[in-house]
Amino acid sequence: MTVYERADRVGGLLRYGIPTMKLGRDVLDRRIKLMEDEGITFKTGMDIGVTMTAQSLIDGHDAVLLACGSTWPRDLPIPGRNLTGIHFAMNFLSNWQSNQMSYKDKKTEFDEALLKSMARDKDVVVIGGGDTGNDCIGTSLRQGAKSITSFEILPESPETRSNDNPWPTLPKIMRRDYGHDEVLVKMGSDPRRYSIMSKTFVDDGAGNVSGVNTVKVEWKKDESGRWNMSTVEGSEEFYKCDLVLLAMGFLGPEKSVIKELNMDCDPRSNMKTPKNKYHTSVPKVYAAGDCRRGQSLVVWAISEGRQAARQIDLDLMGSTRLAGPGGIHLSPEYLRHYGEQQG
Repeated sequence: MTVYERADRVGGLLRYGIPTMKLGRDVLDRRIKLMEDEGITFKTGMDIGVTMTAQSLIDGHDAVLLACGSTWPRDLPIPGRNLTGIHFAMNFLSNWQSNQMSYKDKKTEFDEALLKSMARDKDVVVIGGGDTGNDCIGTSLRQGAKSITSFEILPESPETRSNDNPWPTLPKIMRRDYGHDEVLVKMGSDPRRYSIMSKTFVDDGAGNVSGVNTVKVEWKKDESGRWNMSTVEGSEEFYKCDLVLLAMGFLGPEKSVIKELNMDCDPRSNMKTPKNKYHTSVPKVYAAGDCRRGQSLVVWAISEGRQAARQIDLDLMGSTRLAGPGGIHLSPEYLRHYGEQQG
């Protein structure tokens, strides 16, 4: 079993994306050491499609599992997007983790420039209200930002369940994560601004971002029950900032391996597999995690990795002792043996 990783150390987003205040790297290093002791080989600096072709992996192995995540970020192509000081959130987070842990990434000049463009003494705007945006808030606060504002295009959630959100459905209520609480304590107010849309990034005259022009939006249901968004007349507002972090989610996995193998994708640009299965349209190639299901949580990545391993074991060996989705799986050999013992 060999794991190929394009970064200089293994761990993916658990190492370079999730901040250390949420996940201590000692937890990650301990698990990696356990896997190495089990006989798994880790090869770093291996960018599949660049360092070596995906086809060479297929030719040299009985099965290949793609677990490359959903790393194609959603952009915000509005006027001024090319100004200095506007970065994708994951680049901001990963380069800070690299710098903080003395793993400094020297792949590109852009990364070097980003390390010099941290949040200390800056007015920061984070566009996007998910987990990644919250991590940007917490990281900017620790870097010493002057102010932090977070934009969310959706309206503010209610404090309690609404009538159309009954138990046992997941409660769609107002929640505060660690970054929001920390800014509230440190700066005196919640950093989030709701129902707001960015219209243009403003130039300071020297090619740097100096602010964002915004407008409020309103959400209403149409006759079919679908939500529609419209702008609120006269609600334009300018927010001063010199660092903008785009945390609006991801559009799917990067395309180099998909194009090389001419792999089928689903309508959301993820690697396509049959329902509840993990094999792709390419023989011997499997997919698991965000590259298959879209951006999600670590617990789903763990679950999908286990289930993909189970299917690979079953396909290669004809049986498996690995647990299925419902719990313990009994192999055909065991069932036959049990049947013989019971007459």
